[in-house]
Amino acid sequence: MRTYERFLNYIQYDTASDESSDTCPSTQKQLVLGRALAEEMKAMGIADARIDEHGYVYGSIPANAEGLPAIGLIAHMDVVDSVPSAPMNASVVENYDGGPLALKNGLILDPAVFPEVAGAKGKHLIVTDGNTTLGADDKAGVAEIMTACERVLADPTLRHGKICIGFTPDEEIGRGADRFDVQGFGADFAYTLDGGVVGDISYENFNAASGTVTVYGRSVHPGHAKDIMRNASMIAMEFAAMLPPQERPEHTEHREGFYHLCAMQGSVDRATLNYILRDHDKARFEARKRTFSAIADYLNGKYCPGTVEVAVTDSYYNMREVVEPRMDIVERALAAYRAVGVEPVVSPIRGGTDGSKLTFMGLPTPNIATGGMNFHGRFECIAVEDMDIMTDMVVRLITQ
Repeated sequence: MRTYERFLNYIQYDTASDESSDTCPSTQKQLVLGRALAEEMKAMGIADARIDEHGYVYGSIPANAEGLPAIGLIAHMDVVDSVPSAPMNASVVENYDGGPLALKNGLILDPAVFPEVAGAKGKHLIVTDGNTTLGADDKAGVAEIMTACERVLADPTLRHGKICIGFTPDEEIGRGADRFDVQGFGADFAYTLDGGVVGDISYENFNAASGTVTVYGRSVHPGHAKDIMRNASMIAMEFAAMLPPQERPEHTEHREGFYHLCAMQGSVDRATLNYILRDHDKARFEARKRTFSAIADYLNGKYCPGTVEVAVTDSYYNMREVVEPRMDIVERALAAYRAVGVEPVVSPIRGGTDGSKLTFMGLPTPNIATGGMNFHGRFECIAVEDMDIMTDMVVRLITQ
């Protein structure tokens, strides 16, 4: 089976995670795909394939040669819930001409806006109807791992150590590695397939935190509000305005960090702002958290103590400091890319993956591409041929 055929099957499963849930997995529908993957793995000959009580799927292929490392391959099953993920109506645009592409609902996938798409000219491009996200993040990674393992199992001439397979729930809400059984997984090192265009490899990611700003106001009749009313929504807007406007996601790139206002709710009586804070540099990351507190202190002095409360919680850290002593892992991936005719590009992740947490849990886990583009939106797409290339690369990565 070709990788894209598996992919088109997997994206029919609605697996959006839910940050407001305190269960694991956060949505029961993730278990439906997890169970299907475990059964498919067993049918392929992966005898120990299983799904645990938290929705994590594991399996392994025994080594057929001595002295080779146990290598892990990991992808996540969930998709974001910020954009509809169902009903899924994907289609394959054959021999894409490289220009603006009208999706079925009239939205235009335009390379002028999404430059990476131009690289798919002449390829078979998988897109949605414009009403949902595609789910290439990260069902493309799942499909590539499954197809690579199928090929290894079918060809006994391919020498390999133990191959450890893991599919996680809830990565999109930052919990994908929380209950991952690193010891039971049994890998010496691993790779997440959770990246972008073919050739990408990353072993550096953001330090990340979430920040919640709660503002307590004083509500009175507006006709009698002079010197009495304290409008929580207005104070929340004041807090937002005091953060550097140039340090927002829409104005940053490469290793530049940011403050990102994700959501806001408010009235005169109470208002909340939900942020994420990101920076590759640890010192600047810590400074961002101090800035949050300093603004709250200023506003509490301006109005009255207790007006503004700030809660900042670390989410994950930059894996670079742990991976750098094991650059042989990165070199292995670079060699695998070159073996399939792709010149690799090492770049920092402007985000996070399960690999960042797993690395700090003792399993060094750089991230490699899937071929997907425009993640987390209605313009998400991926080329059939790029999934084939990444499948070839994974086979090279885990065999000799």
